[in-house]
Amino acid sequence: MSTSTRSTTVARLAGLLAIIAGVVLIAGGVTTWAMVRSQLIDENITVAEDAARFGGERVDGPLDAYFQADIINHHALEASGGLTYAELDREDPVRETMMNASFLRSSLFTSVIAFGVAAFAAGMGIMLVLLGWALRALAARPAVGVTGGATPQHVGV
Repeated sequence: MSTSTRSTTVARLAGLLAIIAGVVLIAGGVTTWAMVRSQLIDENITVAEDAARFGGERVDGPLDAYFQADIINHHALEASGGLTYAELDREDPVRETMMNASFLRSSLFTSVIAFGVAAFAAGMGIMLVLLGWALRALAARPAVGVTGGATPQHVGV
């Protein structure tokens, strides 16, 4: 097997592996996005009317979740006079409200991160598929200008 044939075979194999990895990443990203979205919908969360965006809409995506978490924080800080959970006295009855708000925000932000990771995985999968396809296409082209190691001869010199 010549060096050129071996290089072409390796390039085509690498391209195929990139395409397979890309398809797996796309499938994983889409599945994760759908699963997180389904779980959020099952929670029946509605964005507060006074949120900066999406007031009154069902939380079913990353932006809805972000703006609901943001308004929860706003309401909690209003209830505590601007103090965080850690800043409140241990005996302050508002401390439990702040703790619940913190848990809710963390859960919503976790879904925002999960959506981001899912989108990243799918995007990287698309890139791998395209790179694998390009690699295989380039490997399939006949080599141009290869003369078996001989130096090119100039005509008319």
